[in-house]
Amino acid sequence: MTKAEGAKALRHFTDGFNKTYRTLDPKLNASYEAGALLAIDQAKVKSAHGMRPRGNPGYTPLTFKDTHFTVPEQAGWPKSFVADGLTNRKDPRTGALLRWFLVFSRDGIDEQWRAVHLATFKNNTAPQLKRDGKFAEAVPVSAASGLKVAPGKLSKTYADYLTTGRGGAFAPGADTDAWRRDRAKQANGVGSRIQVQDQPSDYPAFALRTEDGGALVFFSTYYHRQQTLSTGLTIHLPDRLRGVMQGPAKKTNRMAFTSVSGQAAKVPAEDAGGRIEILNRLDAITSAKPL
Repeated sequence: MTKAEGAKALRHFTDGFNKTYRTLDPKLNASYEAGALLAIDQAKVKSAHGMRPRGNPGYTPLTFKDTHFTVPEQAGWPKSFVADGLTNRKDPRTGALLRWFLVFSRDGIDEQWRAVHLATFKNNTAPQLKRDGKFAEAVPVSAASGLKVAPGKLSKTYADYLTTGRGGAFAPGADTDAWRRDRAKQANGVGSRIQVQDQPSDYPAFALRTEDGGALVFFSTYYHRQQTLSTGLTIHLPDRLRGVMQGPAKKTNRMAFTSVSGQAAKVPAEDAGGRIEILNRLDAITSAKPL
């Protein structure tokens, strides 16, 4: 994979992304995205289309500058690489421009490169990757990874932890113990009960070796939530979710929601200390179903 090929793939992504968010046509997402990122972004576009069926002509196009391409040495297919560039999108907390880190993948020489993961990092800085000359090192998703948790098992490990709280694999943070505490607070309100369940996804993980022997791992999970209100009450679905509603609208006190969640994590080497850090997480509700 050459720099010119990477730049072409990023340009194809940018053109498709901008057309999609201008027209709010979710059928376009699959031309430049796949995997977990497709599920997340397509859900966002469906939600936006539900509120603005005529599209968004005032949409501000996404732009990239100062782009870099990280290519791991890989035998066979699929092949992947990472493109990162400074965008014109701002961090809502700090107002600083965000650098997007996009994982691109394809399964064959005749296929189009598609973005399968997206992450942003604090101070726009990703963990330092190990390099051998111009190549980064791809990490096997199997037990041969040499990590505390193999990339291929990280989805299940994370889902199990979020559901049960058991195990000490994950470091404290907004997307681990703090998220579990928030869920516990929301579980039982006045006239409301919320049940949650996390499940591993079947979207492939992708990992690159870091200089300290660990890895930067991109992976995804499913998050299911069921809300039940007291008899006689009605759940009023927000306008932003009408685009992902499954089946006809009806008056109900029970609804089920499914989200796809994409994470970027720093995973220590098997023989190192420390715990897994969730560095970034983005998600979207992909379906809302009256029960």
